[in-house]
Amino acid sequence: MKSSHVECEKTAKPKLLYIITKAELGGAQSHVLDLIRGFVNSYELHLAVGALGPLTEIAKQLGAKVHLLSRLQRSINPLADILAVRECVTLLRRVRPDLVHCHSSKAGIIGRLAGQFAGIPVIFTAHGWGFSPGVPRLRRKLALQIERAMAPLASKIICVSEFDYRLARDLKVGKKRKLVTVHNGIADSGSGSRLANTENQPPSLIMVARFSQQKDHPILFRALANVHEDWHLQLVGSGPNLSTCQELAQSLDLTNRISFLGDRSDVAELLTNSQCFVLASQYEGLPISILEAMRAGLPIIATHVGGVGEQIERDQTGLLVPANDAAALEEALRYLVRSPELRQRMGQAGRQKFENLFTSERMIAAIGRIYSQVLHGKAA
Repeated sequence: MKSSHVECEKTAKPKLLYIITKAELGGAQSHVLDLIRGFVNSYELHLAVGALGPLTEIAKQLGAKVHLLSRLQRSINPLADILAVRECVTLLRRVRPDLVHCHSSKAGIIGRLAGQFAGIPVIFTAHGWGFSPGVPRLRRKLALQIERAMAPLASKIICVSEFDYRLARDLKVGKKRKLVTVHNGIADSGSGSRLANTENQPPSLIMVARFSQQKDHPILFRALANVHEDWHLQLVGSGPNLSTCQELAQSLDLTNRISFLGDRSDVAELLTNSQCFVLASQYEGLPISILEAMRAGLPIIATHVGGVGEQIERDQTGLLVPANDAAALEEALRYLVRSPELRQRMGQAGRQKFENLFTSERMIAAIGRIYSQVLHGKAA
């Protein structure tokens, strides 16, 4: 009986706990779901979140055990944050994971502190730094100080772009040996799946993004107001700035040319029915939405911030414009609205780059190696 018990322990899967603040639809949440799909056969997977939502429902269907950290919230609240750490330590001692992997800034703080108290190694993925250029100044300064303090508590810090890696290194967030770049990747929908017909005229433009301070819907609207060719824009997403953006669209007389679709579960289909993807931002990590557009074979117009320039090859797979430059965005929009052949060429090149560099298989393999290093004590 004793030898049988020992054998059972030897063959048990290691336990892996993911922690993320929000369970809403978004890039970081999609990334976590891809990790769950990729590691469900190798690990006993657990997911801890601050609130239930679409992420937790899908995670349960995929085989992960879901835990609620009711004190975990996005906003800074010292008392609630202390209670969140205590709650997280209690969860770690109950689940006893072999490894914790945190996503999003607040979950990264709470998870690293709890891992330190519970004696469990923690990996943190920064889905774009809170101290990136474009973030409001006071928030940026606070985020930098917090991340410098938290960095020693992580066994590894995964940056989703080389831009973020260099930014952390240059600003002395974590020792160089702890930092590693793993580009985001997403599952390929398959070679037999339908790609976008980018030559259709008039073109349907699409942007998939939350209506928040990070995303610059207003500058997109002002640029499009001066593009007098025939086009239509679909906007997927919700958020605190939605009503303000709807009012702006009305004031610019764009109501009949812009569709506000809200949160959608059929984004892949919407992309394949579009002719061009647009992402206007103040700052980014490595946007999942751009990868989804590349997978669909769409040309892309995007603000050149964060790791976006690592996704888009200028004038080959899309057009890059400076942040806060409405004139440059207007010119890029007009150029691709008028050029169906160019849209097709860029879309095909983007699809090829996606297949070569940004599939989930590549990402899962790279992160799997990091898990093994940390679990076997070989992390720097």
